[in-house]
Amino acid sequence: MFAVIKTGGKQYRVAANDEIIVMTLAGEAGEKITFADVLMLADGDNIQVGAPLVAGATVLGEIVAQARGPKVIAFKKRRRKNSKRKRGHRQDLTVVRITGIQAA
Repeated sequence: MFAVIKTGGKQYRVAANDEIIVMTLAGEAGEKITFADVLMLADGDNIQVGAPLVAGATVLGEIVAQARGPKVIAFKKRRRKNSKRKRGHRQDLTVVRITGIQAA
């Protein structure tokens, strides 16, 4: 059984015991979390597609860690102007372990 959920403006295909990395979610490591935005459920040949969400379906998870992504460098240079700028960015991320999928 797997589901397609939406969080942080992105969609993820998840199944039980999967670990996914999503945009920052509030909470500490070990806390339970519920994803109510379930776009699709599939259990063998039984497939439910929401319009836009599957009614009554939820995906349960547990926060494993709050982490940060790799450093991304944004370097801008304007030639012959003696002008340049270097900026770095690290995105805050949350590692979530999916514990279960509940259908309606």
